[in-house]
Amino acid sequence: MAGRDLAWPWLRMNEAPPAAKRHALGTQLLRYGFVGVLSNAAGYLVYLVATHQGAEPKVAMSLLYLAGACIGFWGNRQLTFKHGGSVTKAGMRYVLAHCMGYLINLAILYVFVDRLSIPHQLAQAIGIVAVAGFLFVTFRHLVFGDAASKSRDHS
Repeated sequence: MAGRDLAWPWLRMNEAPPAAKRHALGTQLLRYGFVGVLSNAAGYLVYLVATHQGAEPKVAMSLLYLAGACIGFWGNRQLTFKHGGSVTKAGMRYVLAHCMGYLINLAILYVFVDRLSIPHQLAQAIGIVAVAGFLFVTFRHLVFGDAASKSRDHS
């Protein structure tokens, strides 16, 4: 039995086996992608229309970022991560994560558009992808994931 404990340590620690963790990660990535593609595609189209109509790119991004974050909370909490913990605590962590994501997006626009003279349309598309990656990791581990559950259990 001791050999089994060494070979299958998650049986002792009440953890999912590595294959189950990979499957869960893959499923979450697919759901996150689905929620993200729908909301970001719609937001990006609105961004393009707004800037074409004369809105300043950073102002348009700021307003759309706020709207997308509000809509994304429900989609990511319910669909992507199936979080059943405190809405208030997750909401506060979600806001902090999005503040960081917003600053990353703003920095990308500043560097690429204002400093490197790259078209804002391309810079914002890059920003969407970069922030989406950052947010997935942050949501999974700090907002809706195991770390969030452990802090919930101890508070």
